Amino acid sequence: MIIKDLLHKLESSTHPMAGALHAGENFRVLVVTFKKGMILKEHKAHLPSRLTVVNGKVVYKENDKNLELSRYDYTDIPVEIMHSVEALEDSVCFLTQG
Repeated sequence: MIIKDLLHKLESSTHPMAGALHAGENFRVLVVTFKKGMILKEHKAHLPSRLTVVNGKVVYKENDKNLELSRYDYTDIPVEIMHSVEALEDSVCFLTQG
């Protein structure tokens, strides 16, 4: 239900929407939804993380690296490194932390 709720909220949003799909003591799985052109602005991950594209296409940007990710592609996100994500298409991603 969380994914449907986020997609519904995304319809009227000007920025990506995110929510917890599952969480435990030492981990968290977030769903991040984007409309084409939306950007998750630069930020740092404080835990080891992995971004997995479930649907759509995004560009993961880290320093001079621009990595295009399509459905089922993933990338690991280093701890304490500035990065951002831009949607090339309407997209749904899982962010696994911990």
